Amino acid sequence: MLFNCSLFVKLAKNKQETEVMANVAFIGLGVMGYPMAGHLAKAGHQVQVYNRTQAKARAWAEEYGGKWRATAAEAAAGCDIVFICVGNDDDLRQVVLGEQGITEGVSPGTILVDHTTTSADVARELSRILKCRQVDFIDAPVSGGQAGAVNGTLTVMMGGNAETIDKVTAVISAYARCSRRMGEVGAGQLTKMVNQICIAGVVQGLAEGLHFARKAGLDGEAVVDVIRHGAAQSWQMENRYQTMWQGEFDFGFAIDWMRKDLGIALDEARRNGSTLALTALVDQFYADVQAMGGNRWDTSSLLARLEKN
Repeated sequence: MLFNCSLFVKLAKNKQETEVMANVAFIGLGVMGYPMAGHLAKAGHQVQVYNRTQAKARAWAEEYGGKWRATAAEAAAGCDIVFICVGNDDDLRQVVLGEQGITEGVSPGTILVDHTTTSADVARELSRILKCRQVDFIDAPVSGGQAGAVNGTLTVMMGGNAETIDKVTAVISAYARCSRRMGEVGAGQLTKMVNQICIAGVVQGLAEGLHFARKAGLDGEAVVDVIRHGAAQSWQMENRYQTMWQGEFDFGFAIDWMRKDLGIALDEARRNGSTLALTALVDQFYADVQAMGGNRWDTSSLLARLEKN
């Protein structure tokens, strides 16, 4: 039977309405975490936040009426669920296990939900450590970008115990239109790797198509307006073709972060024996864009590499 994510979230939200609101912490208020934590507050949950840059935590508390804390340990204290959205494996380990980290404040029975895109290895590592403290861990990377976080329409891929995931699904529905358990801890991160692998190939294809259209003297927007109704249609085409055609890349999901994600996928591929020839090639194309100074450009800037001359 196919899994209906829209129905799943609708049911989760209906369930949430009949349940007591949760006491939650949100650790990491970047471009994704800030609005995600905001959706939790707007849904009626009691939210306290921590961010490495305290000014951003203060600003969030002023905007949404929650509380900010000076350390991750203080933010995690007394919470039912602790959400995390930081940068990479090392950032995650530090905020969980480091001095004044989550483990210094969290209580047995708390659930940690990590929305960071990391390796599956660090997810399994932290799960083992936290289990000894009677704390459950869910790896739950997201897809949908900054717009998805702002609009509350993210897709969440979760790895962990099924019963534990059931306990957090209704809360997560505050900012997700689709969430699904993919398997045991680590499966969420492996699924996110598949997501990024697919995106890399699609963006490169779109970049080459628009580059070809320009060289052929075609109206790129007219071309896309036709082919978007056929088999070439994709999220990237619908949301990025106009800015790509206009050469605008100073927004969106940064290449630095995409290369981090692709690096994780390529490392995993070396371990599991899969062949990611196209992914490795596109990763190098992104390195070319970084060399052009595009580290913080959106991933759609692959077109800039083709049209730099």
